[in-house]
Amino acid sequence: MFKINFLLVMLGGALLYSGCKANDDAPDPKQPFVIADSLLKTLKIDSVQVCNVVNDLTLTGKVGFNEDKVARIFPMVSGNITGITTQLGDHVDKGQKLGVIRSGEMAGYGNDMVTAKTNLLIAQKNLDAAEDMYKGGLISQKDLITTQEMRKQAQSQLTRAGEVLQINGGKTNGEFVVRAPISGFVVEKQINNDMSIRPDNTNDLFTISDLKEVWVMANVYESNIASVHTGDAVEVTTLSYPGRIFHGKVDKILNVLDPTNKVMKVRIVLPNADYALKPEMFASVRIINNTSRQSLCVPSSAVIFENSQYFVLVYHDQKNVTIMPVQVISTNGNQTYISGNVGAGQKVIASNTVLIYSALNS
Repeated sequence: MFKINFLLVMLGGALLYSGCKANDDAPDPKQPFVIADSLLKTLKIDSVQVCNVVNDLTLTGKVGFNEDKVARIFPMVSGNITGITTQLGDHVDKGQKLGVIRSGEMAGYGNDMVTAKTNLLIAQKNLDAAEDMYKGGLISQKDLITTQEMRKQAQSQLTRAGEVLQINGGKTNGEFVVRAPISGFVVEKQINNDMSIRPDNTNDLFTISDLKEVWVMANVYESNIASVHTGDAVEVTTLSYPGRIFHGKVDKILNVLDPTNKVMKVRIVLPNADYALKPEMFASVRIINNTSRQSLCVPSSAVIFENSQYFVLVYHDQKNVTIMPVQVISTNGNQTYISGNVGAGQKVIASNTVLIYSALNS
C-alpha cells in the first residue's frame, strides 16, 4: 500500500512538472508590426494625389537631317574635278572651297565675255564716229539712231555675258570653283578627284547639313494614330546615350500610311547643339499626351503586385501601416494612376515596400 501511494505521488509530481514546462514553452501572442526608427529615417513617404491622366506611347524612329537646313550642291557645268580635300563628316564654313571643275563650258562663258567687251568697244567707236559725221551733216539722223541702237545691243550682250559668267563662278580661265553655300557638316559625298562630270549629270556632288537641329521620324501604327497629336511632348533616347533623354515636340504628322509597312510617320524636331545626335541613329520615342481625365495617382515605387493583385501600403503612423488593395488604371514612368479604397491626401510608403509588405504578412 505504501508503494502504491508513493508511485501516485511521483506520477502527480511528474505531471505537474510537465504542465509547468509546457506553459514555459508556449509562444507569446503576436506582436504588432512597428517600423524601426533606423528604417523610418530613410523611408520615403508620399501622398495620394489627384492628377490629370497622362498617356504615353513608345515608338521607334530614326534620326535624320533637318531638310529645311540642308544644301545639296549640284554641278553647274560639266568637266573634270580636282582639288577635293573635304571628306564625309567634315565641317565646312560658308563659302569654303570644296573643289575645282576644269570646264569647256566655263571657257566658253569667258570667251563670250571677251567677245561682248570687244563688240561694245567697236559699237562705242562707231557711235562716236557717227555723232561727229552727223554734226558735220554727212549722215542722216536715222543712221545715227541705228548706230546708237547697235551700241545698246552690244551693252546688253555684255551685261548678259557678265551675268552668265557670274552665275557660274565668275572665272574667265575655264575653272568653276565649287563652294559651300552654308556652314555645316558634309553628310553626303558623291564625287572624288579626277572624276568627269557629264553635261547630263543630275546627281549632287555634296550634301551639307546644319546639324544644330535634327529631325526624328517615328513610326505610328494604325492602332495608335488617335493617341498622337501635334505639339505632344516627346522624350527621345538612343543606344549611344542610354542615360540621356532628349526633349522635343511632335512638329508634324504626315497624314498618310506607308503602303508597305502600314505605319504613319510623325516628325519630331530636336535641338542638337553638341552634335550628339547623328543622322541614321535609331531612336526610341516616348510621346506624352496629357488628357482632361483625372485620377488618383501615387509614385510607381509605392505599388506592389502579388497574386494578380496590386497593393499600396497606407501609412498612419510608425505602429500603424495598412495593406490596401487597389486597381491600376495605367502607369506613366514614375507615376501610377489607381482607384480603390484610398483617398486623396492619404500617406503611402514609396520605398522598401516589399520588405515592409513581407513583414506585415509574416
